[in-house]
Amino acid sequence: MTLYWILKVVFGPLAMMVFRPWTRGRAGVPSQGALILAANHLSFVDWLLIPLVTPRRVTFLAKSEFFELPGVGGTFVRWLMRTTGQIPVRRAGGPEADRALDRAADILGRGSAIGIFPEGTRSPDGRLYRGRTGVARLALETGATVVPVAVIGTARVLPIGTKVPRIHRVGVVFGQPRDYRQYGGNTDEGTLRTITDEIMHDIADSTGQPYCDAYAADFRLP
Repeated sequence: MTLYWILKVVFGPLAMMVFRPWTRGRAGVPSQGALILAANHLSFVDWLLIPLVTPRRVTFLAKSEFFELPGVGGTFVRWLMRTTGQIPVRRAGGPEADRALDRAADILGRGSAIGIFPEGTRSPDGRLYRGRTGVARLALETGATVVPVAVIGTARVLPIGTKVPRIHRVGVVFGQPRDYRQYGGNTDEGTLRTITDEIMHDIADSTGQPYCDAYAADFRLP
């Protein structure tokens, strides 16, 4: 048993008891085959919550800063990220970001599940922001099924700028699975943007978040 499953088996029941996450649509998540869980991003705990309520193993594309945090707390986060197999990605793009997508594609090619936050960073103000097109590229290049995922209430558990979690009930809504194989692997920019926008609007329908057609990285709280 890998460390991922050991942590889930040992600490999962405790987390379920404390945060009492509710779910909707989980029965519709494919139990096998290449799968992309594309979620909104409100808090650091999002990447912990989604695997907690998903029967399948989920490997996330996580910002590279989590693998470089200093201090005692940073050491723990770095260890957790590496030992559970998360994939570091540079949000600024470039060759390193491309390599991260290649690693994710390899995992999907083995019929496994990838988690991705298309916004690229946490929402600074609770709105849902424009998605980066990497999610569409992965779906088209691998033929993976995409499930839009809405996390609800996690911003109250660990708001931006805080380090100690608060106890609040949270939820996860799994949307209708989408299959983009009809595009025949076409990855022109127009197609990538169309698919990404469709995924983001699916997420918005479940979260009720106001949609902002701009990248979250361009906005910062005062």
